[in-house]
Order: sequence, then structure tokens, then C-alpha cells
Amino acid sequence: MGRRGYHVVAAGRSEERTRPVVDVILEGGGSAEFLHLDLACLESARSAGREFERRGRALDVLINNAGVGGVKGRTEDGFEIHFGVNHLGHFMLTHHLRPTFRPGTRIVTVASEVHRRADDIDFDRLRRPSRSIAGFAEYGVSKLANILFTRRLAQLQPDWRTYSLHPGVVDTNILPAMTGFFFRNRLTPEQGAETSVWCSTSGEVADQSGLYYSRKKVWAPSQAASDDGLARRLWEHSERWCDIAPQR
Repeated sequence: MGRRGYHVVAAGRSEERTRPVVDVILEGGGSAEFLHLDLACLESARSAGREFERRGRALDVLINNAGVGGVKGRTEDGFEIHFGVNHLGHFMLTHHLRPTFRPGTRIVTVASEVHRRADDIDFDRLRRPSRSIAGFAEYGVSKLANILFTRRLAQLQPDWRTYSLHPGVVDTNILPAMTGFFFRNRLTPEQGAETSVWCSTSGEVADQSGLYYSRKKVWAPSQAASDDGLARRLWEHSERWCDIAPQR
């Protein structure tokens, strides 16, 4: 994105680990800055959104890309770690960035084909630790939530453009090292980012919103990910958990 002339705000928990990304963009003649954000803490997500607004920039593209996978635990607010970080933290951040959005702003959320492993959301379990092996079932629920969030946001805010996507199986550290045997031929991070960048910038999708993509094409998500009733219930629960006034 930096090479395309965008000013990039790289958000992360650690400035030390994020600074190299900012430096590469700056060294290449681009424009970038760091923003502190810990998606495992709802107060941090709220503060990051407000801090971005305080800096006085309008936001053309938001890429909700951070996440965890294959771990166990709970967030600071008591939510199952995959759901709390991959969905609820992004939900909170997106809400508090709204004042910086304008017509045509794009909200791109990185989901996964693993969403097909989840055929529903058990809302009563979302405040309990993972119970599946390595948390893979819970990861699937969080990715289902990413797609439902995108779908519902498109219905509520037609002036914006929302996209969810499967990036492919990417060679990053989101999954434990022991899973490498099961996921051969992984994409490089650069290859894995291609659909995210495409959804963020392409004129081909400028008039689309609320859809799911892979390999720069529209893909049909699972039946559960197309359930408007489930999307509405997820949205209402998320508003309540984030202490956000209802939007209908």
C-alpha cells in the first residue's frame, strides 16, 4: 500500500516489532507511522480508534488483518482468545474509527476458508476458554464472525464498502510450527496479501460491498456465513459486549 502512495498507519502491540515495517515504507519514499493497538484488550482498541481520530486524518482503507490462531486462552475482557482478538477487537476498533470514514471508505477484513468448519455460533461459549485441540474449532468460529461482520456492516452502512476474504494458507507464525506438516506449499506473506490489496484498491470492486473473496474473485461462503439472522445476532451481541449504542 505504501508503494501505491497511501499513507500507512501500522497498528500493533509492539512498536519495536512494527517499526521495521514503518521504516521500510519510509526508506522507499513512502509515508507511514505507528499506532499502538492490542486487539486482546477492548479498551486498547477503543483508545487506538480515538487516537487515530485525534491525529486528524481521514481513513480511506481499513484492513482488519491482525489475529491469532491455534492457541488457547482468553482476552483481558474474558472472551475466548480467537473470538476476542479476531472479531471483537476489530469490531471495537472499526466502530471508533467511524468518525474518520467518508463515503467510499473500504473496510477489508481477512477471514479464512476455515470458517466452513463452523456452522453456527454458540454465544454462551464465547466467554469460556477454548476446548478443542489447539483451538482450531474456535478459530473457525472467529473467521465465520469476520464474514458475518462484513455482511452486516454492508447492510447498515451502504455508503462504505466492505470486503472479507480468504488470503490462502500463508507462511506466517499465526499457526503453531507443528502444523507445518499439514499445510504444505504455503504462500509467502506477499502472495497472501495480494487479495487484501486488491480489495483495498481495485476499481473492479468499487461498487461491491459485503461479499467474500479469494484469489481476487468473489467466492461463495458457507451457508452459515450467508445467514442474515446470525449476522444480526452477532452484531447485537458485539454491540452489547463493547458497550456500543445499538445501530439498526
